[in-house]
Amino acid sequence: MSSENVETWSGKTRTDENFPVGSALISRRLRPEIYTYYTFARNADDIADSPDLAPDDKLRRLDVMQSVLLGTSETGSPSALALRASLARTGVPPRHATDLLVAFRQDATKRRYADWDELLDYCRHSAMPVGRHVLALHGESEATFPPSDALCASLQVLNHLQDIQKDFHALDRCYLPQDLMDRLATGIADIQAPAATPGMRRVIDTLLDHCDALNRTARALPAQVRDRRLRLETAVIVGLAERLAARLRRADPLAGRVKLTRSDAVAALFAALRYW
Repeated sequence: MSSENVETWSGKTRTDENFPVGSALISRRLRPEIYTYYTFARNADDIADSPDLAPDDKLRRLDVMQSVLLGTSETGSPSALALRASLARTGVPPRHATDLLVAFRQDATKRRYADWDELLDYCRHSAMPVGRHVLALHGESEATFPPSDALCASLQVLNHLQDIQKDFHALDRCYLPQDLMDRLATGIADIQAPAATPGMRRVIDTLLDHCDALNRTARALPAQVRDRRLRLETAVIVGLAERLAARLRRADPLAGRVKLTRSDAVAALFAALRYW
Protein backbone atom coordinates (compact mmCIF):
# COMPACT_ATOMS: atom_id res chain seq x y z
CA MET A 1 0.00 0.00 0.00
CA SER A 2 3.01 2.34 0.22
CA SER A 3 2.66 3.45 -3.42
CA GLU A 4 -1.06 4.17 -3.08
CA ASN A 5 -2.09 7.81 -3.37
CA VAL A 6 -3.97 8.24 -0.09
CA GLU A 7 -5.39 11.66 -0.94
CA THR A 8 -9.08 12.07 -1.76
CA TRP A 9 -9.60 15.62 -3.00
CA SER A 10 -13.17 16.87 -2.54
CA GLY A 11 -12.99 19.42 -5.35
CA LYS A 12 -13.01 22.34 -2.93
CA THR A 13 -10.38 24.98 -3.69
CA ARG A 14 -8.97 28.08 -2.03
CA THR A 15 -11.63 30.21 -3.78
CA ASP A 16 -14.28 28.39 -1.72
CA GLU A 17 -12.90 29.65 1.60
CA ASN A 18 -14.27 32.52 3.70
CA PHE A 19 -10.96 34.34 3.55
CA PRO A 20 -8.35 35.01 0.83
CA VAL A 21 -5.69 32.33 0.44
CA GLY A 22 -2.56 33.78 -1.12
CA SER A 23 -4.49 36.54 -2.89
CA ALA A 24 -3.00 39.09 -5.27
CA LEU A 25 -2.16 41.16 -2.20
CA ILE A 26 0.57 38.65 -1.33
CA SER A 27 3.99 38.83 -2.96
CA ARG A 28 4.02 36.91 -6.26
CA ARG A 29 7.16 35.13 -5.05
CA LEU A 30 5.39 33.63 -2.02
CA ARG A 31 1.98 32.85 -3.50
CA PRO A 32 3.03 29.42 -4.88
CA GLU A 33 4.39 28.44 -1.45
CA ILE A 34 1.08 29.39 0.19
CA TYR A 35 -0.87 27.46 -2.43
CA THR A 36 1.30 24.40 -1.78
CA TYR A 37 0.62 24.59 1.95
CA TYR A 38 -3.09 25.09 1.30
CA THR A 39 -3.27 22.08 -1.01
CA PHE A 40 -1.67 19.89 1.65
CA ALA A 41 -4.11 21.19 4.27
CA ARG A 42 -7.10 20.84 1.94
CA ASN A 43 -6.28 17.25 1.01
CA ALA A 44 -5.68 16.23 4.63
CA ASP A 45 -8.93 17.91 5.68
CA ASP A 46 -10.79 16.09 2.91
CA ILE A 47 -9.55 12.78 4.28
CA ALA A 48 -10.73 13.66 7.79
CA ASP A 49 -14.11 14.85 6.51
CA SER A 50 -14.80 12.02 4.09
CA PRO A 51 -18.10 10.29 4.86
CA ASP A 52 -16.94 7.23 2.93
CA LEU A 53 -13.77 6.37 4.87
CA ALA A 54 -13.63 4.49 8.17
CA PRO A 55 -11.84 6.23 11.06
CA ASP A 56 -8.92 3.76 11.00
CA ASP A 57 -8.45 4.31 7.28
CA LYS A 58 -8.48 8.09 7.78
CA LEU A 59 -5.79 7.81 10.43
CA ARG A 60 -3.68 5.56 8.20
CA ARG A 61 -3.91 8.00 5.31
CA LEU A 62 -3.01 10.97 7.51
CA ASP A 63 -0.02 9.02 8.82
CA VAL A 64 1.14 8.47 5.24
CA MET A 65 0.90 12.21 4.58
CA GLN A 66 3.03 12.93 7.64
CA SER A 67 5.60 10.31 6.67
CA VAL A 68 5.99 11.82 3.22
CA LEU A 69 6.11 15.34 4.64
CA LEU A 70 8.87 14.42 7.08
CA GLY A 71 10.84 12.39 4.55
CA THR A 72 10.45 8.92 5.99
CA SER A 73 8.46 7.92 2.90
CA GLU A 74 8.56 9.09 -0.71
CA THR A 75 5.21 7.97 -2.08
CA GLY A 76 1.54 8.10 -1.19
CA SER A 77 0.93 11.83 -0.86
CA PRO A 78 1.79 14.18 -3.73
CA SER A 79 0.74 17.27 -1.78
CA ALA A 80 2.96 16.32 1.17
CA LEU A 81 5.88 15.75 -1.19
CA ALA A 82 5.31 19.16 -2.75
CA LEU A 83 5.09 20.81 0.66
CA ARG A 84 8.29 19.10 1.78
CA ALA A 85 10.04 20.68 -1.20
CA SER A 86 8.48 24.05 -0.35
CA LEU A 87 9.71 23.86 3.23
CA ALA A 88 13.20 23.04 1.98
CA ARG A 89 13.13 26.09 -0.29
CA THR A 90 11.80 28.52 2.28
CA GLY A 91 13.30 27.22 5.52
CA VAL A 92 9.91 27.19 7.24
CA PRO A 93 9.68 24.34 9.78
CA PRO A 94 7.19 21.51 9.23
CA ARG A 95 5.46 21.94 12.58
CA HIS A 96 2.80 24.23 11.11
CA ALA A 97 1.82 21.33 8.85
CA THR A 98 2.17 18.49 11.34
CA ASP A 99 0.07 20.46 13.83
CA LEU A 100 -2.74 20.46 11.26
CA LEU A 101 -2.56 16.68 11.09
CA VAL A 102 -3.15 16.53 14.86
CA ALA A 103 -6.50 18.26 14.31
CA PHE A 104 -7.42 16.12 11.32
CA ARG A 105 -6.69 12.94 13.25
CA GLN A 106 -8.97 14.29 15.96
CA ASP A 107 -11.68 14.94 13.37
CA ALA A 108 -11.39 11.33 12.25
CA THR A 109 -12.45 10.01 15.65
CA LYS A 110 -13.96 12.80 17.79
CA ARG A 111 -17.55 13.93 17.31
CA ARG A 112 -18.39 16.03 20.36
CA TYR A 113 -16.77 18.84 22.39
CA ALA A 114 -17.30 19.22 26.12
CA ASP A 115 -16.65 22.96 26.54
CA TRP A 116 -15.14 26.09 25.03
CA ASP A 117 -11.63 25.24 26.21
CA GLU A 118 -11.76 21.91 24.41
CA LEU A 119 -12.97 23.60 21.24
CA LEU A 120 -10.25 26.26 21.47
CA ASP A 121 -7.64 23.54 21.92
CA TYR A 122 -8.88 22.00 18.66
CA CYS A 123 -8.42 25.40 16.99
CA ARG A 124 -4.81 25.48 18.21
CA HIS A 125 -4.13 22.66 15.79
CA SER A 126 -6.78 23.11 13.09
CA ALA A 127 -6.52 26.85 12.46
CA MET A 128 -3.71 28.64 14.26
CA PRO A 129 -0.91 26.85 12.35
CA VAL A 130 -2.22 28.32 9.08
CA GLY A 131 -1.60 31.88 10.17
CA ARG A 132 1.73 30.97 11.71
CA HIS A 133 2.90 29.32 8.51
CA VAL A 134 2.06 32.39 6.42
CA LEU A 135 3.78 34.69 8.93
CA ALA A 136 6.85 32.45 8.98
CA LEU A 137 7.00 32.47 5.18
CA HIS A 138 7.21 36.25 5.32
CA GLY A 139 9.90 36.22 8.00
CA GLU A 140 7.62 37.90 10.53
CA SER A 141 8.39 37.86 14.24
CA GLU A 142 6.75 35.28 16.48
CA ALA A 143 5.38 38.28 18.37
CA THR A 144 2.71 38.34 15.66
CA PHE A 145 1.53 34.86 16.59
CA PRO A 146 -0.92 35.74 19.43
CA PRO A 147 -3.17 38.09 17.39
CA SER A 148 -2.86 35.74 14.40
CA ASP A 149 -3.89 32.80 16.60
CA ALA A 150 -6.95 34.77 17.74
CA LEU A 151 -7.92 35.57 14.16
CA CYS A 152 -7.53 31.98 12.98
CA ALA A 153 -9.49 30.61 15.95
CA SER A 154 -12.29 33.07 15.27
CA LEU A 155 -12.44 32.06 11.61
CA GLN A 156 -12.56 28.39 12.59
CA VAL A 157 -15.43 28.82 15.04
CA LEU A 158 -17.33 31.03 12.59
CA ASN A 159 -16.99 28.27 10.01
CA HIS A 160 -18.32 25.76 12.52
CA LEU A 161 -21.35 28.00 13.05
CA GLN A 162 -21.92 28.22 9.31
CA ASP A 163 -21.82 24.43 9.02
CA ILE A 164 -23.71 23.28 12.13
CA GLN A 165 -26.19 21.15 10.20
CA LYS A 166 -23.77 20.10 7.46
CA ASP A 167 -21.26 18.70 9.96
CA PHE A 168 -23.96 16.87 11.88
CA HIS A 169 -25.80 15.38 8.92
CA ALA A 170 -22.71 14.32 6.98
CA LEU A 171 -20.44 13.19 9.82
CA ASP A 172 -22.48 13.12 13.05
CA ARG A 173 -20.04 15.78 14.24
CA CYS A 174 -20.94 18.69 16.49
CA TYR A 175 -18.50 21.40 17.53
CA LEU A 176 -20.99 23.22 19.76
CA PRO A 177 -19.77 22.82 23.37
CA GLN A 178 -21.97 20.38 25.27
CA ASP A 179 -21.83 22.30 28.54
CA LEU A 180 -23.08 25.41 26.75
CA MET A 181 -25.99 23.54 25.18
CA ASP A 182 -26.89 22.02 28.55
CA ARG A 183 -26.83 25.41 30.26
CA LEU A 184 -28.91 27.10 27.58
CA ALA A 185 -31.57 24.38 27.32
CA THR A 186 -30.84 23.02 23.88
CA GLY A 187 -29.19 19.92 22.46
CA ILE A 188 -28.22 17.79 19.51
CA ALA A 189 -31.86 17.19 18.52
CA ASP A 190 -32.33 20.92 17.91
CA ILE A 191 -29.59 20.91 15.26
CA GLN A 192 -32.00 19.09 12.96
CA ALA A 193 -34.70 21.75 13.27
CA PRO A 194 -35.46 23.93 10.21
CA ALA A 195 -34.65 27.02 12.27
CA ALA A 196 -32.77 27.75 15.46
CA THR A 197 -34.74 27.25 18.66
CA PRO A 198 -34.40 29.98 21.32
CA GLY A 199 -31.87 27.84 23.18
CA MET A 200 -29.85 27.14 20.03
CA ARG A 201 -29.88 30.83 19.18
CA ARG A 202 -28.44 31.59 22.60
CA VAL A 203 -25.68 29.03 22.02
CA ILE A 204 -24.84 30.60 18.67
CA ASP A 205 -24.79 34.09 20.17
CA THR A 206 -22.58 32.99 23.06
CA LEU A 207 -20.06 31.51 20.65
CA LEU A 208 -20.23 34.73 18.63
CA ASP A 209 -19.38 36.59 21.85
CA HIS A 210 -16.21 34.49 22.01
CA CYS A 211 -15.50 35.25 18.35
CA ASP A 212 -15.97 38.97 18.94
CA ALA A 213 -13.41 38.83 21.75
CA LEU A 214 -10.99 36.94 19.50
CA ASN A 215 -11.53 39.48 16.73
CA ARG A 216 -10.75 42.34 19.09
CA THR A 217 -7.42 40.68 19.85
CA ALA A 218 -6.85 40.08 16.14
CA ARG A 219 -7.18 43.80 15.33
CA ALA A 220 -3.62 44.26 16.62
CA LEU A 221 -2.20 41.96 13.94
CA PRO A 222 -1.90 44.24 10.88
CA ALA A 223 0.02 46.92 12.76
CA GLN A 224 2.54 44.31 13.93
CA VAL A 225 3.21 42.88 10.46
CA ARG A 226 6.27 44.37 8.75
CA ASP A 227 5.59 43.23 5.19
CA ARG A 228 3.29 45.86 3.70
CA ARG A 229 1.42 43.49 1.37
CA LEU A 230 0.83 40.95 4.14
CA ARG A 231 -0.20 43.78 6.45
CA LEU A 232 -2.99 44.68 4.03
CA GLU A 233 -3.99 41.05 3.58
CA THR A 234 -4.28 40.47 7.33
CA ALA A 235 -6.30 43.67 7.73
CA VAL A 236 -8.72 42.43 5.06
CA ILE A 237 -9.09 39.07 6.80
CA VAL A 238 -9.74 40.71 10.17
CA GLY A 239 -12.46 42.77 8.49
CA LEU A 240 -13.98 39.68 6.90
CA ALA A 241 -14.03 37.85 10.24
CA GLU A 242 -15.86 40.75 11.86
CA ARG A 243 -18.33 40.97 8.99
CA LEU A 244 -19.06 37.24 9.03
CA ALA A 245 -19.65 37.35 12.79
CA ALA A 246 -22.08 40.24 12.27
CA ARG A 247 -23.94 38.34 9.55
CA LEU A 248 -24.26 35.29 11.82
CA ARG A 249 -25.74 37.59 14.50
CA ARG A 250 -28.43 38.76 12.10
CA ALA A 251 -29.20 35.51 10.30
CA ASP A 252 -30.00 31.92 11.25
CA PRO A 253 -27.40 29.38 10.08
CA LEU A 254 -29.90 26.56 10.59
CA ALA A 255 -32.39 28.17 8.21
CA GLY A 256 -29.83 28.61 5.44
CA ARG A 257 -26.13 29.03 4.89
CA VAL A 258 -24.86 32.40 6.09
CA LYS A 259 -21.92 33.60 4.03
CA LEU A 260 -19.94 36.64 3.05
CA THR A 261 -20.86 38.64 -0.04
CA ARG A 262 -18.86 40.50 -2.65
CA SER A 263 -19.83 43.74 -0.93
CA ASP A 264 -18.31 42.40 2.31
CA ALA A 265 -15.04 41.76 0.49
CA VAL A 266 -15.00 45.23 -1.07
CA ALA A 267 -15.82 46.92 2.23
CA ALA A 268 -13.14 44.94 4.06
CA LEU A 269 -10.56 45.90 1.43
CA PHE A 270 -11.39 49.60 1.59
CA ALA A 271 -11.30 49.55 5.40
CA ALA A 272 -7.89 47.85 5.26
CA LEU A 273 -6.31 50.45 2.96
CA ARG A 274 -5.29 52.55 5.94
CA TYR A 275 -2.60 49.94 6.63
CA TRP A 276 -1.04 50.34 3.17
